[in-house]
Amino acid sequence: MVQVVTDKDFELETNEGISITDFWAPWCGPCRMQSPVLEELDTEIGDQVKIVKMDVDQNQTVPASFGIMSIPTLLVKKDGEVVEKLIGYHGKEQIEEIIAKYK
Repeated sequence: MVQVVTDKDFELETNEGISITDFWAPWCGPCRMQSPVLEELDTEIGDQVKIVKMDVDQNQTVPASFGIMSIPTLLVKKDGEVVEKLIGYHGKEQIEEIIAKYK
């Protein structure tokens, strides 16, 4: 299951290896479409990539620090450094291709 992170634990949870953070909100339709894709990826490759999600309504510091203005936004980090920022809905194959670049 995809882990929920907050402003307080975001850095700790996304500083090692490859991580994908899903910035979302419950009222966002495309965000609700993105969620099952990430759940499926977490089930299949969760041992290789840490997938977390952050509700932008509940946590505003981290999204603001990365300039996140639209949701869903997926932030891909490798060893704590942002390597990709994906805005809008992305399918499973698209996300897998991006992850493969950083393995």
